[in-house]
Amino acid sequence: MEETFLEKAWDDLLSQEPERIESRFKSLDAKSQKVVIDHLNKMVSESGWHPAQIASAKRALEILMKSGN
Repeated sequence: MEETFLEKAWDDLLSQEPERIESRFKSLDAKSQKVVIDHLNKMVSESGWHPAQIASAKRALEILMKSGN
């Protein structure tokens, strides 16, 4: 159950769709939001990620920063 939730959550967060990203992010508690932001920052700054994952993480961070998160 938790694995399915996490998979769907990351699918939304990395979807590159502003509505899905913002909606999912806002549904998380503050601690989980911090974990998401930290992980997205790692994805864009550390090696070993697929270029499509990096692009999706960058897009998510852009959207979340614009919306004030």
